Amino acid sequence: MSENEGALLEIRGLEVVFDGFRAIDGVDLTVGQGELRFLIGPNGAGKTTLIDVVTGLTRPAAGTVRFAGTELTGRREHRIVRLGIGRTFQTSVVFEELTVVENLDLAAGFRRPLPALLRQRRGVSGTVAEALDVIGLGDLADRPAGVLSHGQRQWLEIGMLIAQRPRLLLLDEPVAGMSGGERERTGELLTRIAADHTVVVVEHDMEFLRRYASQVTVLHEGKVLVEGDVAAVQADPRVQEVYLGRSREDVR
Repeated sequence: MSENEGALLEIRGLEVVFDGFRAIDGVDLTVGQGELRFLIGPNGAGKTTLIDVVTGLTRPAAGTVRFAGTELTGRREHRIVRLGIGRTFQTSVVFEELTVVENLDLAAGFRRPLPALLRQRRGVSGTVAEALDVIGLGDLADRPAGVLSHGQRQWLEIGMLIAQRPRLLLLDEPVAGMSGGERERTGELLTRIAADHTVVVVEHDMEFLRRYASQVTVLHEGKVLVEGDVAAVQADPRVQEVYLGRSREDVR
């Protein structure tokens, strides 16, 4: 892929420094339209910091971040959301007192004017119904979000992003703390979402990666260590040496 052809997210020369510590050190990254990209690396590699920059939570010391040709650095978080970028965090953020469908409806209405948001809605909109179907929580639609399991909360948060109809989803460790069954269901969910969205998944679990990733970018000490498909990444001796600081058995 050329620098611009098919690119949705383009990061060039990105540097982030915290009190003298270089968290991101000259990262170049291109994510194409329609990709399901996994961003992996050991703890402290700079994965979350990178998506914090993309979403406006952190300002870089240098470099550019362009989304669909629009420069993002310096823009406020809510303006970046309105451009079509959504993200989750390592800890799910849902409104516990609201029902599942109310959470989705609130997310779907983020572009509606305040008076419309305050009016009681009747029925379920097509956007909400679609998100509810994708995340598979239809049987819990009228249950308060506070009673959901850990995995169900993560799926609801992903559904809230889908309801906003973003072009790019950034998911920060979506399977952290999940049971085996929840992890499998989340992997299937990511595959479905990627059919209609560009998705970047921040992860450090190689087993999950092997099952569901296609293209992978490995970060180490704030730099891009290697990029490629799963087989190439697993076979790379640099990844075997540094991933989690353990032996090559960790990446097989």
